[in-house]
Amino acid sequence: MRVFITGATGFIGSAIVQELLAAGHQVLGLARSDAAAASLAAAGAQVHRGDLQDVATLRRGAAASDGVIHLGFIHDFANFAAVCDTDRRAVEALGDELGGSDRPLLVASGVAVPIHAGVVTEADRPAYEPGAMPRVATERAVDALAERGVRVGVLRFAPTVHGDGDHGFVPMLIDLARTRGVSAYVGDGANRWPAVHRLDAAHLGRLALEHAFAPGTRFHAVAEEGVPFRAIAEVIARRLGVPAVAKAPAAAAEHFGWFAPFAALDRPASSQRTRDLLGWRPIQPDLLADLDRPAYFRGNVDAR
Repeated sequence: MRVFITGATGFIGSAIVQELLAAGHQVLGLARSDAAAASLAAAGAQVHRGDLQDVATLRRGAAASDGVIHLGFIHDFANFAAVCDTDRRAVEALGDELGGSDRPLLVASGVAVPIHAGVVTEADRPAYEPGAMPRVATERAVDALAERGVRVGVLRFAPTVHGDGDHGFVPMLIDLARTRGVSAYVGDGANRWPAVHRLDAAHLGRLALEHAFAPGTRFHAVAEEGVPFRAIAEVIARRLGVPAVAKAPAAAAEHFGWFAPFAALDRPASSQRTRDLLGWRPIQPDLLADLDRPAYFRGNVDAR
């Protein structure tokens, strides 16, 4: 299968590229820069120049492929509503190109998008409208395509995708603990973050692509249903040699800044349906074991 991938040089995307190539697939990766193009070529993938805002380029990439995995996202949180709308238009363009065929389209989202109490499952759908929560726009676009018969599915990733090369939430917490001199958690720190290793997530992406899934199917890239945030903070504290401290909810914004809502996030998520459907079995280290290594703390001379 020839697979067009957006976000192909990213933390998750680069792992999926390697997973697909190792399984005998061909990869056509979207590259916005010369550096991204060189990285893709070095990995053994073909290069498709363009960016997420150029929907004509996206359509050409989809037209030249047997399937698409859309992982790219513009991480501009200062203009979050605008970049979410860009993502919606990208999904619509890719889906329009694949419509009328049985070629699969997998779209990245997150298990935190459906907001409700309890454990999030693959059956859950976002309750909010894009105006209230802009990230919902992507899954709304997926559902509209599915109603038209496009074979589109959603890869919902855990908020913590970890492993070597991680530049997401956990490294942010490490840097914050270094700067502040404490590793903090909100309240009693019992709020839970789902987690998955990037190599397990990449394996899931390939299995989903190869599976004859029904339009609108959600797949959960979740190896651990929920890791207590306090446990994460305590590993960081021990590695950095700083205290682990509780912050009252009212004081969380002062310590965490814009990240405060994420630090207090309690969004356990199940992947049981995904495992049953695909036979997916995560085999990589769990979050706390992976975090408790020098690789996550190379910037700190006290890491051991």
